[in-house]
Amino acid sequence: MSIGDLPLLNAILNASSALCLLAGYYFIRQRRVRAHRTCMIAAVACSTLFLSSYILYHALVGTVRFGGGGPVRAVYFVILATHTVLAASVPPLAIITLARGLKRKFALHRKIARWTLPVWLYVSVTGVLVYLMLYRLFPRA
Repeated sequence: MSIGDLPLLNAILNASSALCLLAGYYFIRQRRVRAHRTCMIAAVACSTLFLSSYILYHALVGTVRFGGGGPVRAVYFVILATHTVLAASVPPLAIITLARGLKRKFALHRKIARWTLPVWLYVSVTGVLVYLMLYRLFPRA
């Protein structure tokens, strides 16, 4: 594996996190607490690996410029801006939500999870979209 492979790995980790979040939500709606807990811990693991890989990649490569133009450029930057702003909130939200669940403070866990899930899911999905737009659909020539 080379440094050039890290963006794809990051997209895979983001997609995996999103799938774990969706499965965890499904399981808790079915009252399958153990399966829910497993999925949510897996989502945290995927997101932690993603963040480490993302920081490493950008520390070594720097900024990657978007290659698209016209209206798609505006769409890209709206997605990137919302993704970036919300991504900053995911680590504290996820840590608090996970801690409350593991400490069995379920009323408090549910209260914050209602915010954490949609934000985290949005960040994970838009992370994959940013990857596709930046590296696959509109790479810089």
